[in-house]
Amino acid sequence: MRIFTVLGPAHAGKSTLAQALATLDGGPVERFAVDGVAQALGFRFMDEPWMVVDFAGGAESLASAGPALAGSDAALICVPADPEAAVLAAPYFRLVEEAGLPAFVFVNGVDKAAGRISEVVSALQAYCAHALVLRQVPIRDGDAIVGSVDLISERAWKYQEGRPSMLVELPASVAPREQDARAGLLESLADFDDHLLEQLIEDQAPPATEVYDVAARSLQHGDVHPVFIGSALHRNGIQRMMKSLRHEAPGAEVAHGRLSPDGAAVAVPLLADLVRHLGKVVLLRALGGGVSGGDTLGAATVGSVTALDARTGLSGIGDGAAALAVKTDHLAMGRVYSGSGDAPLPDWAAAHPANHRRIIVPAHDRDEARLSAAVERLSQVDPGFTAMQDERTGHAVFCTQGPLHLRRLLAKLSDGLGIEATDRPVPVALCETLSRPVERHHRHRKQSGGAGQFADVLIALRPEPRGFGFAFHDEVKGGAVPRNYIPSVEAGIRDALTEGPGGAPVIDVSAVLKDGKHHSVDSSDFAFRTAGRAAAREAMEEAGMITLQPIAVVQIHIPSVMAGSLVPLVTSLKGQVRGFAGHPTATGWDVFDCLMPMAGLDDLYQSLGGAGRGTAWFTATFDHFEELRADAAAALGRSLAEKA
Repeated sequence: MRIFTVLGPAHAGKSTLAQALATLDGGPVERFAVDGVAQALGFRFMDEPWMVVDFAGGAESLASAGPALAGSDAALICVPADPEAAVLAAPYFRLVEEAGLPAFVFVNGVDKAAGRISEVVSALQAYCAHALVLRQVPIRDGDAIVGSVDLISERAWKYQEGRPSMLVELPASVAPREQDARAGLLESLADFDDHLLEQLIEDQAPPATEVYDVAARSLQHGDVHPVFIGSALHRNGIQRMMKSLRHEAPGAEVAHGRLSPDGAAVAVPLLADLVRHLGKVVLLRALGGGVSGGDTLGAATVGSVTALDARTGLSGIGDGAAALAVKTDHLAMGRVYSGSGDAPLPDWAAAHPANHRRIIVPAHDRDEARLSAAVERLSQVDPGFTAMQDERTGHAVFCTQGPLHLRRLLAKLSDGLGIEATDRPVPVALCETLSRPVERHHRHRKQSGGAGQFADVLIALRPEPRGFGFAFHDEVKGGAVPRNYIPSVEAGIRDALTEGPGGAPVIDVSAVLKDGKHHSVDSSDFAFRTAGRAAAREAMEEAGMITLQPIAVVQIHIPSVMAGSLVPLVTSLKGQVRGFAGHPTATGWDVFDCLMPMAGLDDLYQSLGGAGRGTAWFTATFDHFEELRADAAAALGRSLAEKA
């Protein structure tokens, strides 16, 4: 079996293309779907087994594509026939090139082409380091494209509605353009084959079979990406596309060698889902030998193996084939498995940072404990999802690729795991610090019969530079406070700093125990801890506090043609532009560097959707705390209240 993954921007017709390819021979098609993310279609073409993994468009689904690409033999990038839409394909070209995977390009919807096909290819080339080589030129009737000419075989095909194209004579009007395009194709391929280059220099006409072989080698070595044209909706150009996949896509042994240079890998998960009444279901591809139920994989036992319908039992998964592994809970996405262990997939296969964060609150208190187990199960099937715990509330925080992704996860919690939950914004991690040094004396005395409580302390609190943290020391002389009670004073001060007068943690402060008194009977660790806490709280009230907001270093990855729009965007979100430059390896991409309040990251995420037309993404790393003016703090509070 050979497997290829279909990628492309939303509304490019990927699912229509995948369905058309899978039904070319008219045989049965097996299907496994992860709702809203991808579907896998198993079919036969020219009596050979195939599988296509079709991902939904958009950045939220792209996050799950890495494992499927890692286990595929080739990628098929489906793009609209519109030069203006080429930028929307930039993330898919970038991912495929980072993967080092052989890639075909299908320009879809040529019956409604918004420009010349050569212009579409030229626009796409801006985002691809490898040469895009047009393998077909269109036959036009006026402005309408009614067929195509294969530049290697020089055969002309006329499109027929819903049927395979019909072989026709090469129209005389197309011949000059076909000759020019074929010469360009041969020159591009000759860069990677010396014999073909010699033939061209000597004005010899290379045979089509030889050119096909050179094209296949160039594709498999990652030298070129061939470009085909057609209309999946009308089933035009589909047969030619599938035959090229059959002739030129490498076999499973190449994927095995790419994932496991030492040959130890046995299988790789391509997709996974939590299915009601079945639990975790993993689409597993066997590499380097078959996998059967009961085998040891990743140092644990494989459960049952089924066809894509999750009902038809199989004896096993043949070498290079893919099927569903059921009741095999130890398998996780983003890993490649040998019999005795597992290893992570390459870095390129990891999802972009999950920057859409929301607190998740179960509707019923009894589900709090169940939620942590559910989070673990979700993270194993969804490579674009991570979770953490909010330090202040203790609730789970879901970090997702976007609101649609979050909606899918909440639906899975409800329908598949029986946990009803709601979401709300994550509060900004503001902090406080002292506005000036201050000393404070506090005496804690309590008498209620029997042994009482007594502690007397004099402390000094002082603001320190940003990033200092907290430090404590004492200057007590003459045993006014016994040494064994001094740690309790420090503990009390630390207690007070966990929540300042404004409700936020207090940072960048030093504390000194200057003096105090004790009682031989009534003093205790508890009394001195209580006194230290009360003295620190009173000192903070007296000194006055400054609110601090966290500032992050943000790096935005965006196609170069859109980078200029980020300057006013970042400025409007109170960010500070530090510069931008071309990405060192990703063709057509810039990395935009700025400082931004972490309170504005949610707004940045929302705004990037428009500024980058769904192509941009960012990383954010905490850098430092910065003073927040009182009016800005009030405005931030109002904004957060509105979002909640």
